[in-house]
Amino acid sequence: MGFNSYRDLKVWQLSMEMAEQTYHLTIRFPKQETFGLASQIQRAAVSVPSNIAEGHARDSTKEFLHPISIALGSLAELETQLLLSGRLGYVGSDELDSISLLVDQTGRMIRGLQKSLKTRVRES
Repeated sequence: MGFNSYRDLKVWQLSMEMAEQTYHLTIRFPKQETFGLASQIQRAAVSVPSNIAEGHARDSTKEFLHPISIALGSLAELETQLLLSGRLGYVGSDELDSISLLVDQTGRMIRGLQKSLKTRVRES
């Protein structure tokens, strides 16, 4: 696929940064959210780079597409949960804006990868 490791993929690197920032954000959530919203946000954030890595390890370009689709779903889930966190007052608007930019940028990169993979599948 042109990359030796998923770690070489810019989209994986960005999604790791997004997951890391998300963890830093949820650490400050109220204690009662430790096993609630904070945990859900962390799982969704980790799912994005994990699925990119999994897809990269698949045998074919076509098989890479399914985990990429899951990564996009997790990203939408993450965005929704972050917005709810803002509504609940767990995250300030500046923090929310900052993480939202990372989420948007990651989404654009994943969709670009998905489009590229679909084109490659059609041409093969």
